[in-house]
Amino acid sequence: MQRTLLLAKIHNCTLTGANINYVGSISIDQVLLDKAGILPYEQVQVVNNANGQRFITYTIPAPENSGIIELNGAAARLGITGDRLIIMAYGQFTPEELKNYSPTVVIVDEKNRLLEVRHYDDLLSKV
Repeated sequence: MQRTLLLAKIHNCTLTGANINYVGSISIDQVLLDKAGILPYEQVQVVNNANGQRFITYTIPAPENSGIIELNGAAARLGITGDRLIIMAYGQFTPEELKNYSPTVVIVDEKNRLLEVRHYDDLLSKV
């Protein structure tokens, strides 16, 4: 049996734009995708802290170190520039894979510049 758990998240990033005329998805700075281990076109859940919206879309890489986090297509109606988002990817794991598993957490500043990469076990031990 496999279980679905959080694989990685980009925590408290800032929405930099919304493009209703784009085909669809969320554009994310390639550096942040790489650090989180989230692939281009991978399914993600997006939570908008400003308005409570939760939705599923897929990622598209934005230029490295651009700080871009942009909602595209229909998702562009679910946030406005400046909203704070949490972007989460999930994975399927076997019980064996879960023995030494901890999700990756990418922490950014208000301009979506990488501050640090942590793992949930590290973060929870500090609480």
